Amino acid sequence: MTLPDAHEPTFQTARKSEFSTAEIGALAHLYRGEVYRSTVWRTRLDSSTNWAVVTTGIALSATYSSAQASPLPMVLVGLLVSVFLLFEARRYRYFNVWRARARLLETDFYAPMIRGEGVRRDPSWTELLAKDYVDPRYHISFARAVGRRLRRTYAWIFVIQAIAYYGKLAIHPVPLASFADVLERAAIGPIPGSLVIAAGVLFHGGWAVFALITLRMEIASRRERGSLIAMG
Repeated sequence: MTLPDAHEPTFQTARKSEFSTAEIGALAHLYRGEVYRSTVWRTRLDSSTNWAVVTTGIALSATYSSAQASPLPMVLVGLLVSVFLLFEARRYRYFNVWRARARLLETDFYAPMIRGEGVRRDPSWTELLAKDYVDPRYHISFARAVGRRLRRTYAWIFVIQAIAYYGKLAIHPVPLASFADVLERAAIGPIPGSLVIAAGVLFHGGWAVFALITLRMEIASRRERGSLIAMG
């Protein structure tokens, strides 16, 4: 058996500590591409939000068009806005992928360069970004995406819907005189008003509980990720 010479040099593959000029240029183009894709999906998020706002406005117009108009449109629009919320949550999961990549490049590539620290290969973010390209996947669950869009946008739409619905019952056709009038006006055909109001409270209360639960999930996820906030 032949033993290697102790003076014979051994060659090891060493990882470069800094990016070359060509690699920096490639990362710059990569960043531009990620910003463009995140902008496109951000526009799609705005579209679904606009649909929810427009349909709520149409329901308000129909409900308050006359004192004899039914409050039913305000009930149905809540279901329609919920569908738009689910659509937007699905789009947000795509948007979050491109946003996270662009944000990671900003915080760990461009920020050190601007501070004059140079552009170095730091495994804490380069390996994370490379893995995200090799094995792309969503960074958040569908439930967390729904919770984010609910807390940031759709909660306000639901609040407006609930206030408008109560306002309709309170003033049309005449101002309320007793709680029995509320139950009478809330009735929808053979469905008693008490059941309709209970369903509305359950509907909005359920969304409120869902928002709080997903918020706790967000906090736990951020603690687990530590400083890598961008990728989630």
